[in-house]
Amino acid sequence: MASLLERVGVLISANLHALVTQAMKANSLAVVDEYIRRVEDNLEALEDAAATVGGEVKTLKRKHDEFQAKADELDRNINLFLQENKEQLAIAAQSRYNTLKQLADNYQQQYQAQEAEYQKLLDAKLKLEAKLTEIRQQRQELQAKLELARSKETTHKAVASLGDVTVVTDGLGAMSEEIQKRLDKASAQAEIDASRLDAQMSEVLEEHTIKMQIEERRRKLGLSS
Repeated sequence: MASLLERVGVLISANLHALVTQAMKANSLAVVDEYIRRVEDNLEALEDAAATVGGEVKTLKRKHDEFQAKADELDRNINLFLQENKEQLAIAAQSRYNTLKQLADNYQQQYQAQEAEYQKLLDAKLKLEAKLTEIRQQRQELQAKLELARSKETTHKAVASLGDVTVVTDGLGAMSEEIQKRLDKASAQAEIDASRLDAQMSEVLEEHTIKMQIEERRRKLGLSS
């Protein structure tokens, strides 16, 4: 148990900033991933140990309560025997009481010691979980930085391979201008086509309206169409 808490203590006290810096220099997340793996393994071991010690605490506490209850009952009986002048019974009961009381005290010391150990395990578990959450968050940030750095390096290599950046820029500018001109012309043509369609639609609607008006007049005049 002590070795487990020592290992966990080392992980909790680890300098995460140094780990991240090391990973940045190596341009790799391997060192961070190894730390995370060790934390996860020790967390699992902590949970198992805490469950074991917690069970022992319950067992020892139950035994203490059982022997203490028997000792308390004998304590009352001793007083009763003395009150009834049954000294031999009182002596025998006192001897038995001493044994039971000693057992109860021993179990009490054991379960209290185990309970302290149990709390240490729980505290270590909480601290290690917090450390794991922190390093996982830093890993995400580090991964984003590394990906950005790699992207910039790739872009730099691509631009460098083109030779004269100025020539490339001018060529792209001219190409962009030509594309924009084509887009402007296409947009203008689309506006012309739309205006033609609007005019055609207006003519059809106007003709339809006039016909409806004429039909309405025929109906009022009683003329057949």
